Amino acid sequence: MQIKIIKCLQDNYSYLIIDSNNNACVVDPSESDPVINYLEENKISLKFILNTHHHYDHVGGNKVLKKKYNAKVLGYISDKERIPEIDIFLKNKEIWNTDAFKFQIFHIPGHTSGHICYYFKDEKFLFTGDTLFSLGCGRIFEGTYEQMFSSLQLFKSFPKDTKIFCGHEYTLKNSEFCKKYDPKNKKLDTRILKIKNMLSKGLPTIPTTIEDELDCNIFLRSGDLETFSKLRDLKDNF
Repeated sequence: MQIKIIKCLQDNYSYLIIDSNNNACVVDPSESDPVINYLEENKISLKFILNTHHHYDHVGGNKVLKKKYNAKVLGYISDKERIPEIDIFLKNKEIWNTDAFKFQIFHIPGHTSGHICYYFKDEKFLFTGDTLFSLGCGRIFEGTYEQMFSSLQLFKSFPKDTKIFCGHEYTLKNSEFCKKYDPKNKKLDTRILKIKNMLSKGLPTIPTTIEDELDCNIFLRSGDLETFSKLRDLKDNF
């Protein structure tokens, strides 16, 4: 299984998951044109559209892609009125298996009430949308601090070498926040150098891994709800 990172809008990432027969799923297509361009240039057939949540910068390409490729749109059941063109309503912990694509859904509220992630266990791919970022976590718009903290705890249960594909390129700014409030973290210092090097070459800083985030992500390293909540408030004004 191959992952192609598709840059969209200003700082969004959509992801094409491509099997050996050149069939694909796309995760969170912010817009349709960059996705279509890659599909057409590489003669790839789009089968499914996987949405992590309903925000427009994650579903903006749904309508055009569905119409052009007759692809099925998947999203969480509680977002069935908010995700455009949705066909298939997913439930928490459901295992979805079709064609070459097998993944499990986990409900991870906090950023939005119906936010989910997609876990490809065999490939160790985890698509976290706007809940877990490289060195950060999402803003709390519809959920609660308790929900977001609980959702982040779930990620600690995945294998450490799981690759994380998140919704935005926020890593450098997130690293500055982590450095300010975790100044003695030597692994973070090493990570920041790597991040700056990658960005200087025009490369994405994604994917990261569960292990890297456990070592360096101050929100994932928060040991209790009170600490997490204070950090989340500080980040909102950083």
